[in-house]
Amino acid sequence: MTRAPAPEQAAPDHWDARGYARAARFVSDLGAPVAALLDPRPGERILDLGCGDGALTARLAEAGARVTGVDASPDMVAAARARGIEAQVMDAAALTFAREFDAVFSNAALHWMTDAEAVLAGVARALVPGGRFVAEQGGMGNVAAIRTALIAVLAEEGVSTTLHDVWRFPSPAEQTAALEAAGFVVETIELIPRPTPVAAGMEQWLAVLAAPALAKLPEARREAARARVAALAAPALRDGAGNWTADYVRLRFRARLERAE
Repeated sequence: MTRAPAPEQAAPDHWDARGYARAARFVSDLGAPVAALLDPRPGERILDLGCGDGALTARLAEAGARVTGVDASPDMVAAARARGIEAQVMDAAALTFAREFDAVFSNAALHWMTDAEAVLAGVARALVPGGRFVAEQGGMGNVAAIRTALIAVLAEEGVSTTLHDVWRFPSPAEQTAALEAAGFVVETIELIPRPTPVAAGMEQWLAVLAAPALAKLPEARREAARARVAALAAPALRDGAGNWTADYVRLRFRARLERAE
């Protein structure tokens, strides 16, 4: 099957692969349960949607699957390729694949893809009929204390926002409706509270994982804003010894393509 050439540039690129590895390696480390739900098999063609630096993609390949990774960040794709992953820069809302994959997998990436309708339509086109879509993303209530602090600090700086243009954290009902509208039958879906230790500290977490939100401010104001967000979130998320725990809530699902678009 043929595909259109993938663009090799994505702007803006907020992601730095080395910084992500230092501050957020726990994201791929915690991806084992969703990879198990995928249950990759030797010879299967699998698309890793939002593959990041390829750490989890490589584990799928170790199972014998033929895995292709896509990500909007050139820096992340370069890191994935350095691991030996077949990866390319591509906008998840404009996937160019057609009936090429037995499964689409995504871990901790869908919540960055705010045009859910376009993304799910592209996933449906990429799958063979009966193909499966297995993913875990931020769900309703994810990092609620951090988002509230971010919104408050941005408001102090004169920026009014809900951050819905940065993150999409749906409820199970919302995601089920979106999947069904794209032609999927949802087999399992669950919301999973997952308080997650942040060894690097909240300011480093914000610098890496809230970079698109903080980019709403001039660069000269971002460091002070990170400190202010951390101070607001501390009563809820930092213990007496100074240890931080992010208030993660994950949405995990397995769906199967019922019809071809």
